[in-house]
Amino acid sequence: MSALDTARTFWGEDMPDWVAALARACDETSQSKVASKMERSPTLVSNVLRNRYPADTSIVEDIVRGHFMRAVVDCPALGEIGKQVCRKWRGKAANFENVNSQTVTMYRACNRCPIHKGADDDAA
Repeated sequence: MSALDTARTFWGEDMPDWVAALARACDETSQSKVASKMERSPTLVSNVLRNRYPADTSIVEDIVRGHFMRAVVDCPALGEIGKQVCRKWRGKAANFENVNSQTVTMYRACNRCPIHKGADDDAA
């Protein structure tokens, strides 16, 4: 059974487009390679495909939309970037670190950005 068939079985007609994109990516390569690209575990991917992921899926959705659906956001500091890159920088912007000039620039930009305001990025 393909990953897309599995997702259709467990999600039914309510399957979001990003879950279908995740399943197609798994069918093109492998679940393990997709998880690695997402910097997540194969178990997480499996649970999402089977509609058994117990936590909030918004983080997973952003990662899938950025990596596999090529969704972008307009970053005030970097221009057009992938949605998953935006989430990663927003996660880093929670705490100031004077590591290098780009980190400082992104800290300032993210904390002024309307995308970041009110975003729950603890698990980014």
